[in-house]
Amino acid sequence: MAQNIYDNPAFFEGYARLPRSVQGLDGAPEWPALKGMLPDLSGKAVIDLGCGYGWFCRAARELGASEITGVDISEKMLARAAELTDDAHIHYRRSDLESIALEENSLDLVYSSLALHYLPELNTLFGKVQQALKPGGSLVFSIEHPIYTCATRQGWLTDDDGERFWGVNRYQDEGQRVSSWLADGVIKYHRTLGTTLNALIGAGLTVSNVNEWGPTRAQIEAWPALAEEAERPMLVLISARKAQ
Repeated sequence: MAQNIYDNPAFFEGYARLPRSVQGLDGAPEWPALKGMLPDLSGKAVIDLGCGYGWFCRAARELGASEITGVDISEKMLARAAELTDDAHIHYRRSDLESIALEENSLDLVYSSLALHYLPELNTLFGKVQQALKPGGSLVFSIEHPIYTCATRQGWLTDDDGERFWGVNRYQDEGQRVSSWLADGVIKYHRTLGTTLNALIGAGLTVSNVNEWGPTRAQIEAWPALAEEAERPMLVLISARKAQ
């Protein structure tokens, strides 16, 4: 089972103060790019893997989805999602994504935001997703970019000329990484971009878009702290489809 760090009180308290927790999708600068990858959701069945506070579930309803299920391993996240949601067409359930059961040919969209890098492997989940999607259905997700996850010590470094750069090492050495982010001992899994893409291909999905996300000039002007995100990709956004 993947680590349930979000039910750690210290971690949850820190997470609750992040802009994407307070402002929802408006506080997630990659959201406009992710939204652009979505298919038409009118009347569609959707699942959000790692739904957190349920921000996307509610947005999917606004975009016309008929039934949405939000799944998360964290009881604290699901409790907050339930507090924020008043919609009989949005359902929440607790499950580890490694052992989740999905009904075959039942979904038009499988969505996931910044959750899949907590899983030690993706082949099993992608296989389940492929079976659960209806013909022509889509998978759209974001994960931390492997340039960001690979290093033994994530962070900015300074060269001999005083120029700041992001340290990259152990890129080909896939596996567990332990960091201190909001709490000590946060476990994530590094895998190369090729491994993720090949897992999608191996599951029988067709990759349709890969966005090694960076902020736009307008976003940096509005939110200057985003300038460093243009120096190295922190996130990668991927969409794939099941054949008709």
